[in-house]
Amino acid sequence: MANHASRSRRAPRPSAPIVPQRRTSLAPLWREQLSRLTRPGWARTVHIRRALAAVLVVLAGVLALRGDPANDGTAVVVAAQDLAPGQVLTDADLRVVQREAHTLPAGAVVTSSAATGRALAGAVRSGESLTDVRLVGPALATAATGTRGATSVPVRLTDADMADLLHPGDTVDVLALGEKRGGVTTIASSATVLTVQPGDPKRRSEGRPVLLALPAEQATAVAAASLSQSITVTFR
Repeated sequence: MANHASRSRRAPRPSAPIVPQRRTSLAPLWREQLSRLTRPGWARTVHIRRALAAVLVVLAGVLALRGDPANDGTAVVVAAQDLAPGQVLTDADLRVVQREAHTLPAGAVVTSSAATGRALAGAVRSGESLTDVRLVGPALATAATGTRGATSVPVRLTDADMADLLHPGDTVDVLALGEKRGGVTTIASSATVLTVQPGDPKRRSEGRPVLLALPAEQATAVAAASLSQSITVTFR
């Protein structure tokens, strides 16, 4: 009986059934997913490349539909035909066309009204864009002299041969010839020649018109003197 009791005490107890534990949090699942993604593997690399390729295709489509703002058409005034220096522009001389914004030069004229009635400082080819410095005006005078507030003034030189020697860009002093022999007065210094108009054989005695760029004060003095005195220039 004692042995039987001892064997009974030594008999192992049956183990309790193992019940699978339920996850109480999604954190382990996320950790597993991240671990799987960070493991090196050919399949994972292929999936990533395919996903990036899809994103790039979508972006390319969006950009294609949106377009490049720099390439949007912008109105600009161009010459409708070859134009001569000093020519006063009319509507028939101009056309408004659409061109890509990034191709336009600085100071481009964008409305025909801004150019109509103004004189050209130089020759312009058909289809060429007009800019503010291709037209006689403050922008051209400022660019030629480097002085803000500069303006342009036309004068007729008494000596037609002197006008033949002048070219746009030359720097000259403007002289007024007095009634007395040898009476010469310098009325402006360091004027810049903008244009030299072609001479008219029938009016050669009147001198050739020359357009000069000057500070406003000197331009006024030159314009006043040209009304009653003969004008000539000397090179600087």
